[in-house]
Amino acid sequence: MCLALPSLITEILPNDEAKVELGGVTKTISLALVADVAPGDYVIVHVGYALTKVDPEEAAKTLALFAEMGVPA
Repeated sequence: MCLALPSLITEILPNDEAKVELGGVTKTISLALVADVAPGDYVIVHVGYALTKVDPEEAAKTLALFAEMGVPA
């Protein structure tokens, strides 16, 4: 089973990469599959690639549901 959570873009890097933060963990990911993202945007990340940009309200709802389940996100 694969699970992809909304991750917050904190920094845009060269070569179609970005730093994202999720649950206090920072990771470098590829932005090769998405366009028009900036720091402060949420993206769905799977296997190190941002797959799509997510509406901030939807990201907050998803992260809140995981918090209710006791899953750090």
